Amino acid sequence: MTDYETTEPSTRSSSRTKQFGTILGFELKGYFSNKIFVGITVFLMLAIVIVTFFPRIQGSFSSGSQNSGSSAGSDSAPGGADAPVMLVSCDLPENEELVTHNFTMAFTDYRVQIMDNDTAAIKKQITEGQAECAFVLTGLTSYTYYVNDLSMYDQNTAIANELLQNMNSLNAMVQGGLTTQQATDILTAQIEHETVNLGKDQIHNFFYTYIMIFALYIVIIMYGQMIATSVATEKSSRAMELLITSAKPVSMMFGKVIAACLAGLIQLIAVFGTGLVCFQLNRSYWKDNQLISSVFDMPVWLLGYMLLFFILGFFIYAFLYGAIGSTASKVEDINTSVMPVTLLFIVAFFVTMFSLGNGTVDSLLMKICSFIPFTSPMAMFTRLAMSTVETYEIILSVVLLLVSVTGVGVFSAKIYRVGVLLYGTKPKPGAILRAIRNA
Repeated sequence: MTDYETTEPSTRSSSRTKQFGTILGFELKGYFSNKIFVGITVFLMLAIVIVTFFPRIQGSFSSGSQNSGSSAGSDSAPGGADAPVMLVSCDLPENEELVTHNFTMAFTDYRVQIMDNDTAAIKKQITEGQAECAFVLTGLTSYTYYVNDLSMYDQNTAIANELLQNMNSLNAMVQGGLTTQQATDILTAQIEHETVNLGKDQIHNFFYTYIMIFALYIVIIMYGQMIATSVATEKSSRAMELLITSAKPVSMMFGKVIAACLAGLIQLIAVFGTGLVCFQLNRSYWKDNQLISSVFDMPVWLLGYMLLFFILGFFIYAFLYGAIGSTASKVEDINTSVMPVTLLFIVAFFVTMFSLGNGTVDSLLMKICSFIPFTSPMAMFTRLAMSTVETYEIILSVVLLLVSVTGVGVFSAKIYRVGVLLYGTKPKPGAILRAIRNA
């Protein structure tokens, strides 16, 4: 025995505490000396630094380019000489001036050019690359759109539909006796409104809720597998036979799980902390990006709930991973052994994400999942972020989760003590339960 210490039975309480502290320190040291763990953490931190500083760096290069090439300003502006060509043909001469003006104002990323109604010439210019697209209008209510390669992001027809609808309405009003200015004032009248939100703003909260749920999913899956693999590796070395007789299984199980939880928290704090610091340094460059800004503007109270449900959810699954890992006969069997736990967690994840995406976070299914310990870490946090939840529901969910974590932890420690001493074929659940009862 090397890293784990033994104590005399006369000092059981202090002995268990010392065992737990020794195991916790040993496991944490293993995580922080793991080159892959450290490498992933450093890589994520550097990636966030690059992403958050990118607008500042891009702005510096853009500023320098503009200063050095100010003489070509008109060519680099929207609709300038470098912009792609859009051809527009109108079969009504009386509407040509109106069409030219409105298409030029609406499609500022193009150089709008008026063409005669010669379809063959228009197609030729597009296929030869002289123009990117063309609108051939047959009045103000119908047209044909020509383009060589139709992009899945092409919004030109949607813009043209709205534009022609307004032009047709304007034309009808003028013909009905209104002046052009009167018709324009009617069509461009601004509608004023005010929204009073009495609950949660789901649009504002959606992005950071999605990020946090996904982060919880990745961390639990990754660290759960690591715990199961660690237990199976120790078991295969046969050193566990000596270790399990000198240290309490509860101390060993809780030491391993809490060490994994602390390592995961430290990793998340390092990554998201780096993101927060870099975002604050570059906040002015991200002010127009509401999605990114919303992530770093998460309310403190919600961050507290996120940490609470993250820790409790991590514990309940990590205990299960550790217990099942102890029953594997060899390391190669880990993935198969932990598959039921992984599937259970994946189901909880997909139920939450489906409800989040559909805006049905207050459905009956989500309310039920908020009180089931295996689904409540994600379901209740999502409801807290996206809707109004009664205080008694939060308390009940947390209490049920705390009780379940304690019960699953103790039961997993018993499975752990028996499982690590079983070699050969994979033991069946009935045999494990009988061994626990006899022990």
